[in-house]
Amino acid sequence: MTPDAALAADIDATSRLTGEFTLRSGQVADTYFDKYLFEAQPDLLDRVAAQMVDLLPPDTELLGGLELGGIPIATMVSARTRLPALFVRKQAKEYGTAKLAEGPDVAGRRVTIVEDVITTGGAVRDATRALRELGAIVEVVVCAIDRSPAGENPLADVDLEIRSVLTRAELDAVHG
Repeated sequence: MTPDAALAADIDATSRLTGEFTLRSGQVADTYFDKYLFEAQPDLLDRVAAQMVDLLPPDTELLGGLELGGIPIATMVSARTRLPALFVRKQAKEYGTAKLAEGPDVAGRRVTIVEDVITTGGAVRDATRALRELGAIVEVVVCAIDRSPAGENPLADVDLEIRSVLTRAELDAVHG
């Protein structure tokens, strides 16, 4: 088994749930990948982060981890690459600094978004638009699992390239 297939098998075994699940997009799915089940396992989280390092554009200046699942992954990738992490909220907090993105200033900097699972890309789309409004250059998102249909980029409308560690097809291929 290749390292990628071994990772896919371990992620699948740890986080695939079957039943009826309503996704953030409102879609109903019969399979759900509970990313917190693999993100809570240090060895699996580290293996995902190691794979993400190779997917980062070489000009990345900041790693934008999306609340909540993207934050532990971005932190691990930051520790491996020494690139600063940015923690991106779903909405700006209404107290204190009232920031949307916690960490270094993003204006004029290349931010690679880090996310756990992408299906329709709603949270990533929202974060991309918000970061761009703050002056960030956002062109790529790296994710642990891309659940979107093969050959489709649900984030093409915001000119965002998706680079994934694993796809739904790769997870399905190892599911026994």
